[in-house]
Amino acid sequence: MRVIYSEDHKFRDAKTELHGGELMKPFEGPFRAEWILAAVKEQGFKDVRAPEKYDLSVPMKLHDHGYLNFLETVWERWVAAGFTTEAIPISLPVRRSYCARPPENIDGLLGYYANSVETSITEGTYKAVIAAKDCALSAADHLNAGHHFVFSLSRPPGHHAGIDLYGGYCFLNNAAIAAQRVLDHGAKKVAILDVDFHHGNGTQDVTYERDDIFFASLHGDPMDAFPYFWGHREEVGKSRGEGFNANFPMPRNTPWSVYAEALEAALKRISEHGAEALVLSLGVDTFEKDPISFFSLKTEDYLKMGAMVAGLGIPVLVVMEGGYGVPEIGYNVANVLIGLEQ
Repeated sequence: MRVIYSEDHKFRDAKTELHGGELMKPFEGPFRAEWILAAVKEQGFKDVRAPEKYDLSVPMKLHDHGYLNFLETVWERWVAAGFTTEAIPISLPVRRSYCARPPENIDGLLGYYANSVETSITEGTYKAVIAAKDCALSAADHLNAGHHFVFSLSRPPGHHAGIDLYGGYCFLNNAAIAAQRVLDHGAKKVAILDVDFHHGNGTQDVTYERDDIFFASLHGDPMDAFPYFWGHREEVGKSRGEGFNANFPMPRNTPWSVYAEALEAALKRISEHGAEALVLSLGVDTFEKDPISFFSLKTEDYLKMGAMVAGLGIPVLVVMEGGYGVPEIGYNVANVLIGLEQ
């Protein structure tokens, strides 16, 4: 299995995250990709390639153009406004923001495009975001060229990035971008399966009115878990996309036995959709030791996860999402890849 990886992810090295009412060292940092890369190499996945360079034509099919311009220019505008810290929004549109429109002031614009406020923007963020997107697109092109499995070690992750929203460490939706690339090269139906602990709210936002991308997400119950306001079972898609969105929320301390039942149900829906390829949004923050999640999966369970996904019998593009704070995340990722290829 090929691994697509860019050293440019290191340009995003935020020093602050808002967590528990205080600014602290982020749970998401360069160490995550380094741990994962080392582990997958150790487990035999040594075909590591840098991504090709791509323009924004594919992201422009999924993300608001004003939002894309914001991502490209936000740091320069933040500094030009006289700010000397990493950028975190302080004001967001709320339920009765009757005339919500993009403010001219960069401080307000940050809030306009944010879906959460823990994620700071840094000087190198945009360069890393572009590299993560390029990893996903390169992986999609490997799949388009006939490879059955490929792993995009994208960082920063992407599944919380919506049409015009960033947050949850995510800025561009790498998984949806990869799926769009596969569709652009002739596929009629693609599925995205999100196994990150946190609901893929950004991916749901991007795909909610589409019937060519089936989206399924297995995650912590939004009544108790970030991002809180998305991911309930009754969210099934809208308009042309009605019936093409499936959420599987689960409670605290969910073990593999329960998780596997939800995964089996999601895979059945994907098979019924007739997907020609699968984008697997792989978060391993379902791990029992993850510091910001509350499921109880063990390292050996990820072998089973990979094998179950492989049972679909279709090409699989794995895009890296979450998994935090413990070195085991690398071995958990490697086990999914091993399970896919067994």
